[in-house]
Amino acid sequence: MINQRTLGASGLTVSALGLGCMGMSASYGSSDERDERESIATIHRALEIGVTFLDTAELYGPFTNEELLGRALKGKRDQVVIATKFGWHIEGGRSTGLDSRPAHIRETVDASLRRLQTDHIDLLYQHRVDPAVPIEDVVSTMADLVHEGKVRFLGLSEAGEATIRRAHAVHPISALQSEYSLWERNLEPRIIPLLRELNIGLVPFSPLGRGFLTGSVKRAEDLPADDFRRGDPRFQGANFDANVRAVSIVKEMAARKHATPAQIALAWLLHKGDDIVPIPGTKHRARLEENAGAVAIDLDAEDMMRLNESLSAEKVSGVRYNEERMSTVDR
Repeated sequence: MINQRTLGASGLTVSALGLGCMGMSASYGSSDERDERESIATIHRALEIGVTFLDTAELYGPFTNEELLGRALKGKRDQVVIATKFGWHIEGGRSTGLDSRPAHIRETVDASLRRLQTDHIDLLYQHRVDPAVPIEDVVSTMADLVHEGKVRFLGLSEAGEATIRRAHAVHPISALQSEYSLWERNLEPRIIPLLRELNIGLVPFSPLGRGFLTGSVKRAEDLPADDFRRGDPRFQGANFDANVRAVSIVKEMAARKHATPAQIALAWLLHKGDDIVPIPGTKHRARLEENAGAVAIDLDAEDMMRLNESLSAEKVSGVRYNEERMSTVDR
């Protein structure tokens, strides 16, 4: 079974490894590869092995991922911690921009509760910082939802230092969800020290580098047409070749420890601190069980140093997002 970790100072306890549910409904692979029965079986298997921290968002689908989770958790709601997110204007089946106006937050949360078939959300994130709405207004509205019993704990996603401080001054923030992995270290210089100063947990998404750190990944042009990684600079051209060489250390260490590259990458995150809870995504039971095996991998100080140095920011080729996606990151 997976042990527990605490995020923030308000008492949010979650499994040390979570499950990102996005890929069950959107973004990764082609739409014809998605199998609801296997996705639901994966969620059920996660609960059996103690992976009870489940991550979704209104944007995933959009809407269909929350609906899937709601169906999967009938009769099992009290076994899980559900995290979801708001922050987009969604129209015609796609997002058309950011929207964290207080009235819209309330509408979104009520809709998420209906889709999830629950009366409360355990962890509510603002999905992306909306520069048009002061963060104080956003967090005040979120705090009202806590007082009303619709939400238990609050989080932010991809927020920068100033935003985190201002938000936390209004109501305790339990977790920041941001991209962090062996090959994406942008949080280390300033964000992680700030989180530890304020006692805010970190929930890394894409902890396997969008699949690159698993050791079996395709070039952008070989991915399905609706796989968003086709636009990822690190999967393209010379960047791809350089990054394959950079992650070879993960494969070598995995072979030495009789593990998989994914398990090494997740173990590295788990060893970075008890306030870090990665949420690798999968839609298959076999991959879920492989990922869960990371909790049993021991990395000593020398292992950590080799991984840190071999996949430092200077060794990874290409920016993590294209210009359009980076424009929504509050840095």
